[in-house]
Amino acid sequence: MGLGFLSLGLLAPLPSLGAERLTLSFGLLGRSIPIGSLEEYAQTGKVDDELAAYTQYADKNQLTQLREVLLTPIPLTAVQVSQFLYTPIGETLLKNLGEVVQQDSGISGFYAIRASLILAAADPKGLTLLNVLKRFPSKTISINLPRSLEIAAVFERLVNQTQRAIALINQQSSQAVTQNFVAGEVSVRELLKPGNFKWQKRSITLNDVSRTRTFPADIYLPLTSTSRPVIVISHGLGSDRTSFAYLAEYLASYGFVVAVPEHPGSNAEQLQALFSGRANEVASPREFIDRPLDIKYLLDRLNTLSQSDENFKGRLNLEQVGVVGQSFGGYTALVLAGAPLNFDQLKKNCPASPNAVNVSLLLQCLALNLPSVTYNLSDSRVKAAIAINQIDSTVLGQASLSKINIPVMIVSGGSDTVAPALPEQIQPFTWLTTPNKYLVLMNNATHFSTIGESPNSAIPVPEQVVGPNPAVARRYVTALSLPFFQTYVANQLNYRRFLSATYANSISQQPLPLSLVESLDLNLSQSMSLRGYL
Repeated sequence: MGLGFLSLGLLAPLPSLGAERLTLSFGLLGRSIPIGSLEEYAQTGKVDDELAAYTQYADKNQLTQLREVLLTPIPLTAVQVSQFLYTPIGETLLKNLGEVVQQDSGISGFYAIRASLILAAADPKGLTLLNVLKRFPSKTISINLPRSLEIAAVFERLVNQTQRAIALINQQSSQAVTQNFVAGEVSVRELLKPGNFKWQKRSITLNDVSRTRTFPADIYLPLTSTSRPVIVISHGLGSDRTSFAYLAEYLASYGFVVAVPEHPGSNAEQLQALFSGRANEVASPREFIDRPLDIKYLLDRLNTLSQSDENFKGRLNLEQVGVVGQSFGGYTALVLAGAPLNFDQLKKNCPASPNAVNVSLLLQCLALNLPSVTYNLSDSRVKAAIAINQIDSTVLGQASLSKINIPVMIVSGGSDTVAPALPEQIQPFTWLTTPNKYLVLMNNATHFSTIGESPNSAIPVPEQVVGPNPAVARRYVTALSLPFFQTYVANQLNYRRFLSATYANSISQQPLPLSLVESLDLNLSQSMSLRGYL
């Protein structure tokens, strides 16, 4: 942190140290573009002679996108950027990026990139790519073309294989559609609306003395005197217990007791603490253990309340529990469902390769810092699990996921760049051996499409990152979670018909077409190695 502010103090008054040219280097050869040419084009749309040598290869749409990329501000302050870049994950990103973006004479761009990002964030015009280029503390920004091409090749392979897998899922789902969906006693129109149960929200505070961990939870209680099944929702990294309030309210309206804990070491408050200097990491490796333990402790506490507190007595069926989680919460749900931490896989895949295009591996590999012992993280009370945009390819892997024997639904976003669909959801789905499994694909959805707006968000997520029409994605989550949990937690088997490609097709709409399959044979060649994305 001190070095970050020292950089600000030393470099801010010296604009002459800013980069003058952007060079593509290939050994002893190189072609360069003046930063001034990029700036003039970004601000005025004028292409000078030097930039024209490159723009002739791009169409009008690509050039428009270039201007947007250069000028779009990122809502982060210099302190927030500095705090993140000094974390282990931030430094790993800088190390990998420094092999591609270099200073003069092929020197790693590690420190220069960090300084330019901090300085750009301190600029009154805000953190933009153009400002980062202008603040780079070297006269030349050298792009190592061979390394760029290596990473581009890995990325292109992932994109191509993902597109083939998505096409296969869409085709298989389409072929399974039989006719217009006949819902029987429950119609599709009714299922898309809230149920008839009134409910109330109660907030409790839990104090697990054994872990010195205190955290809140919101409990959504249907107003009925009968014992009701329980659903637990686990939020993702940097989110909080309000992120899926829309799902909690919906399920409660259908008679489920919904419990939503907040994981204190990986929530929005943790990111706020990081950005304000009160924390020095995005999340502790312990979060891979503490998150499922939070839910186990929550269920134990609810069991006590159901026997001693008049507000809860006789109203919770804690032998019929479902879990749903997104991203880091998706990992949490799968661990509770019976997938143990896989240290053999972690040792094999970590640290992530500098060519990695799967950002989630930076988080997953933190688990390698845990003591390599057996942890008791599953819970027999959990009868079904939904994992949305989960991270699991390395921290769990095939050996662990194959041990799950309860029903599982995996929900994937076709345009997820944080936890990419193919390595983190589609391929892991094929590793499941449980007989009741479902893969839901939201075409064009991103990592953030299903997350509700939260007043406690540490970083505002730009609309371009959230993706098109997130309301559709959230409607899918409610419309699929209900029949899944009604079938496998509440034992209402008349809802089983909704877990089909025909039903998914009946609720599918643009711009996020929906597909559902119950099995998948990717039939991938040996070139589809998981290691290729690490």
